[in-house]
Amino acid sequence: MSDFDKELDTSGLNCPLPIIKAKKEINGMDAGQTLKIISTDPGAVKDFESFANQTGNELLSTEEKDNKFYFLLKKN
Repeated sequence: MSDFDKELDTSGLNCPLPIIKAKKEINGMDAGQTLKIISTDPGAVKDFESFANQTGNELLSTEEKDNKFYFLLKKN
């Protein structure tokens, strides 16, 4: 999980804040760019899957490590 254009750390925030912050960040990005999101909210896994489906953006990967969740979201 090393190829991304921007990083957003939402550690310590619970739903829906990680999604709200990610939406704001990705809206300011160009198509094809990738946003890396870091979260500590276990609910974020399903939230980001739904977010990608609803917005048409592509969830490239989801990873859990040391009680943190890492997502790569590509703007389409």
